[in-house]
Amino acid sequence: MKMITRLLLAFALMAAAGSARAEGLQDSVDQAVDIIKKFKEMPEQSIPESILRNSRGLAILTVVKAGFILSARGGQGVVVARISTNDWSGPSAIATGGAGLGFQIGAQASEFVLVLNTPEAVKAFSRGGNVSLGTDLSVAAGPVGRNLAVDVAPTAAIYTYSRSQGLFAGVSLEGTVIVTRNGSNKDYYGKSVEVEDILKGKIPAPAGAQQLIKELKKF
Repeated sequence: MKMITRLLLAFALMAAAGSARAEGLQDSVDQAVDIIKKFKEMPEQSIPESILRNSRGLAILTVVKAGFILSARGGQGVVVARISTNDWSGPSAIATGGAGLGFQIGAQASEFVLVLNTPEAVKAFSRGGNVSLGTDLSVAAGPVGRNLAVDVAPTAAIYTYSRSQGLFAGVSLEGTVIVTRNGSNKDYYGKSVEVEDILKGKIPAPAGAQQLIKELKKF
């Protein structure tokens, strides 16, 4: 059973990675813009503005889960880093996947926002490999409520949120593995680039990423 689960996980990760490359990073950037805009339309029970304002970076993903008997999920998105008080890096492509056993029919799409609270969290995403939430970095369901005090210290390196039925809520993503899509980054930037250089702002963001950066500068 463990071997079957591992094979399913490997298959789901490869499927997510292939999908992310095929659809292109610009699709993920556009989806990230849409997710950020939806956040701003949320009522009081949403990601606290203070959490976003004090963040060191964000990972924004759209994940689709589908299956019948055997279930699989795969998603793609971007990670960005704050490079100054009012400026952000260009996006780096990421993907995630997973698999499990259980009676499930149909497909479900979810939107996830991972708030990177510490420099160590940004550094983990800068290595250009895999990031295992809960193993490489501490992770916790993020608090909600726009009026959360600014001086509340984060309790984990990463806060995780999911948007479902029009509401952002804290959600546990411990055990999730997120991979860097180096091929998608190469296609998007027109050359081989290091994730660390992207997230440090050493690589100019393409024109297609300017709308996302503009939205992030509002926090």
